[in-house]
Amino acid sequence: MSQIDIQRLGLHGDGIADGPLYVPLTLPGETVEGDLDGNRLTNMRVVTPSEHRVKAPCRHFKSCGGCQLQHASDDFLADWKVEVVRQALAAQGLETDLRPVLTSPPKSRRRAVLSARRTKKAALVGFHARASDVIVEIPDCQLLHPDLLPAREVILQLCQIASSRKGEISATVTLSDAGIDMAVVGGKPLDGPLLARLAQEVERFKLARLTWDGEVVATRAVPAQSFGSASVVPPPGAFLQATLEGETALLNAIKEAITQGESGIDLFAGSGTFTLPLAMTYRMRGVEGDKAMVDAMDAGWRMAQGLKPVQVEARDLFRNPLVSEDLKYDFAVIDPPRAGAEAQVAELARSNLSEIAYVSCNPVTFARDAATLIKAGYHLDWVQAVDQFRWSSHVELASRFVRK
Repeated sequence: MSQIDIQRLGLHGDGIADGPLYVPLTLPGETVEGDLDGNRLTNMRVVTPSEHRVKAPCRHFKSCGGCQLQHASDDFLADWKVEVVRQALAAQGLETDLRPVLTSPPKSRRRAVLSARRTKKAALVGFHARASDVIVEIPDCQLLHPDLLPAREVILQLCQIASSRKGEISATVTLSDAGIDMAVVGGKPLDGPLLARLAQEVERFKLARLTWDGEVVATRAVPAQSFGSASVVPPPGAFLQATLEGETALLNAIKEAITQGESGIDLFAGSGTFTLPLAMTYRMRGVEGDKAMVDAMDAGWRMAQGLKPVQVEARDLFRNPLVSEDLKYDFAVIDPPRAGAEAQVAELARSNLSEIAYVSCNPVTFARDAATLIKAGYHLDWVQAVDQFRWSSHVELASRFVRK
């Protein structure tokens, strides 16, 4: 049995001691003991707890891997997530105005991926345990929106109907304006009888839409999302901001970052999360790599009332970024995946755009891209941290760059 002192939290939420040694479910300043296993401590027991340690609000926390940091106080997590952004910027030699984090409330996640596996008597549905393929049931989950929890019963039934005894199915469940939109992968291949049975389950549980390994089984109601005044039907399993509160915080920050002009371009636009609300004020161009999402954005714009013109384009911005000569707009919005957008940012840096609103889900790649823009003559006015993955190590942000 070894006793160690936790020095800090790592980017993945584990406590880190000298060595380095990694100890999940610990906080800086704590003394813990346990068994050394390589660079990790197992069978951990807290000897001296941190003043920031709290009782986890969810009874599933100890076994479930859906949350990482419920043992830390809200104030501690808010400060820590801003510090994660600060350190990422500092690594690139950058400083700016870092605003306090905006955190989504409990029970606000409107999109999640649940796993299910058959048992001898029924099935297990939930999240995986930490670093394990064991599925933990989550009937009292404090993370998911209450309207999403009924999806557990649906998945349980679908697992019993159409999964193998040894296999596992994965279901992306999303709250839409018409109810639960579910996309399942890993089940038995569709045939006529199975298709008919699954369609019956859609009616029984009043799902908005069910998709099975990429094929739409049935659409009982249009699973639309509201983006500003536009109603959009994203493709099955498509990306959506995890909480409505988080989406609103990011959109408000983007609107604040844009102070002038008449036209803008939204890069990595998805299904139009930001493009379409901005089209209430500006002429917009939305560029996204996924053709199905581009089509959904275009259809949403065409059916909406009172929006400015919106051009859409399906384009791989990693392999084929828009060059600076094509960026003849007053501003740009960019919201890339975790890898950032190194090639596209290089073109933004060569452009004459007055303002850039950069949204990121990875402070490290954001800081790298920010350094490129600043070197080219942009000023980073501020960064707004946004925490819509509550109780996790994940942090998002929105920011404003302006040409000097």
